[in-house]
Amino acid sequence: MADTPHADAPAPREPVFWALIPAAGIGRRMGSDRPKQFLTLGSRTILSHTLSIFLEHPRIRGVVLVLGPDVDPDALDLPLAGGRLFRVAGGAERADSVQNGLDFLAERARPEDWVLVHDAARPCLPTEDLERLLDELGDDPVGGLLAAPSTDTIKWSDPEGRVEQTLDRGRIWRALTPQMFRLGALRDANAAARRAGHPVTDEASAIEFSGARPRLVEGSSMNIKITRSEDLELARLYLMKQGRLDGAFHP
Repeated sequence: MADTPHADAPAPREPVFWALIPAAGIGRRMGSDRPKQFLTLGSRTILSHTLSIFLEHPRIRGVVLVLGPDVDPDALDLPLAGGRLFRVAGGAERADSVQNGLDFLAERARPEDWVLVHDAARPCLPTEDLERLLDELGDDPVGGLLAAPSTDTIKWSDPEGRVEQTLDRGRIWRALTPQMFRLGALRDANAAARRAGHPVTDEASAIEFSGARPRLVEGSSMNIKITRSEDLELARLYLMKQGRLDGAFHP
């Protein structure tokens, strides 16, 4: 006969989710007079659109926004957050900014809480993609990231710029964000990779450096990262399709 759980045994703890938005970058490839996250789409900045995705989601406990030291947060177009938005100073590189945000969270959250790191310049993340990430990774032992299967043939080049081989497209994925990992594991992995001088191009690469294997969760191609000026029009169209834009466009 199976043992009956004690009536006073604590119920399993529901997973807790936090978002971390590194927004201290300059975005030189955009060629604008300000960082791309402060450009506007409709009547709101790209950053405001991005923050709203997480601040409006009932399962996100809070959002940590990492800003450059020269940015006046009071002058920004930030959405109302009801005490759920926290501001942290950024570092020299993206990985440094992420580490600052993780260190801040470590004083307020548990090591087993989930952190979703999302690019400030990805304002078109569909809500259903965010839901899928939370649902599919909520009990995963490692965590993972949204990603999109490659639709292009991928070539591997030699140092002279000639094709060395054609890669198997069926196994190639484009890494997107959010990337979702446990606070303690990500904080330790990011710090260790930085100390070793290992290039941390995204949070998954830090977790990979620690020896773990993040899970890929398929996401929408609408979740673009605004990098160049031509991306603004595409982002505008996606936001309109999602009903999140007033129709105006102010590049």
